[in-house]
Amino acid sequence: MKLSKSQRKLRIRRRVRKVCSGTAERPRLSVFRSNKEIYAQLIDDTEGKTLAAVSSRDKDLAKAKGTKSEVAALVGKAIAEKSKEAGIEKVAFDRGGNLYHGRVKALAEGAREAGLKF
Repeated sequence: MKLSKSQRKLRIRRRVRKVCSGTAERPRLSVFRSNKEIYAQLIDDTEGKTLAAVSSRDKDLAKAKGTKSEVAALVGKAIAEKSKEAGIEKVAFDRGGNLYHGRVKALAEGAREAGLKF
């Protein structure tokens, strides 16, 4: 029987999380994509703490005009800047069950352009 879209996404998320874990030196860059917005956060899984978070709903990014992919790239650049302020240069990328294309890919490339390594 064919899986529903949400079941398939949950299966992919579990598969990614089996191998992707964040530490204090190399936190996990978790991406959540809703229909309208995109969210990114750096998570230390050993402590269970969020080190930094950015979303397209933040005041400076909410005013940005452009397509959803362009806004996602701005979110990627913003999370990279926050990580540099916290002294983090390397992260483990967690796409959160989403396929690596479109807005998720734009966020990742924006973070890479701003100097984040993963």
